[in-house]
Amino acid sequence: MSNIFRLSLITGAVLLSTSAIAAVQQGYPADYQKVIDAATKEGKVVIYSTTDTKAAGPLIQGFEATYPGIKVEYNDLNSTELYNRYISEQASGSGSGDVVWSSSMDTALKLATDYAQEYKSPEQSQLPKWAVWNNKAYGTTYEPVVFIYNKRLIPANEVPDSHTALAKLIASQADKFKSKVTTYDIEKSGLGFMLSVQDFKADPNYFKTLADVAKGGLSVQSSTGTMMERVSSGENLIGFNILGSYAEARAKTDPSLGISYPKDYTLVLSRVSFISSQAQNANAAKLWLDYVLSEKGQNILANQADIPSIRNDIDGKNDIDGMTKMLGKALKPIPVDESLLEYLQPKKRLDYIKQWREAAAK
Repeated sequence: MSNIFRLSLITGAVLLSTSAIAAVQQGYPADYQKVIDAATKEGKVVIYSTTDTKAAGPLIQGFEATYPGIKVEYNDLNSTELYNRYISEQASGSGSGDVVWSSSMDTALKLATDYAQEYKSPEQSQLPKWAVWNNKAYGTTYEPVVFIYNKRLIPANEVPDSHTALAKLIASQADKFKSKVTTYDIEKSGLGFMLSVQDFKADPNYFKTLADVAKGGLSVQSSTGTMMERVSSGENLIGFNILGSYAEARAKTDPSLGISYPKDYTLVLSRVSFISSQAQNANAAKLWLDYVLSEKGQNILANQADIPSIRNDIDGKNDIDGMTKMLGKALKPIPVDESLLEYLQPKKRLDYIKQWREAAAK
């Protein structure tokens, strides 16, 4: 047998194996195989994301196992860095992310309005209507926003279960909580700014509540990880507007970290994803988005990455159904729509930050 013939047999076997693994899912369009074939020729997909690489790891592994001819080039960025880098690259025409996946819902939608490719995912029918914007931007997760506290230093009977209770606790013990309350720096964190605006929309007395929460002085940070670390160590006692997915994942191995879900209202964040209109690997980007939204991908997010699923057909309780059973009407999902853009107008944003500063002043 010649070496060339052997090589042909091996190549054919590899292609057959890849084709068998990357079979078109039931319910997908008949011509979806063309997308798979084109994506395999592209060979990679470039993701710009605010989701920690560690949390995204199982999803990346699952995708690469399903599509072994496609590598994921994953860029873990904070929300402000992602926004600025993507804008700059689009303006210069240089290489950029094929897919944006951001927890900063407002800035992600702003990017989507200017740069997203229209694509109707075959998984769209499995998503809530509020999670899809113009067949361009998709909410991909269902993440309650929580309070965290140090279980060694906050007695169980003092743990707040509402925003009002949080404000009363801190205002009544301002000395104890002096510089011990942490939250996002809304000027440095796009996610922090967005969550604050959503609080303002949900609570008619938001700035009064914020003023009481800030009576001991706030310790503001730009990342969830830093806030959890400071609360766990006791450097801070309590934190608010924390992503519940990250808190739950850490609490599994950190006995000092407690979590409280506010019962007056619980904001629910959904990480927004879209495919760039200038994507160099557009077919691979479609496969990635569909995989993230699929039952398989959402199961990985919910049960391996501890990020609640936006679907209601996932194994276990870490999905919309599970969260609804736990929190009921308190849940306030943040819709993926134009309402997110209101406070991104420069004057309105600056005025809001000024008002926030005044309320949060020591």
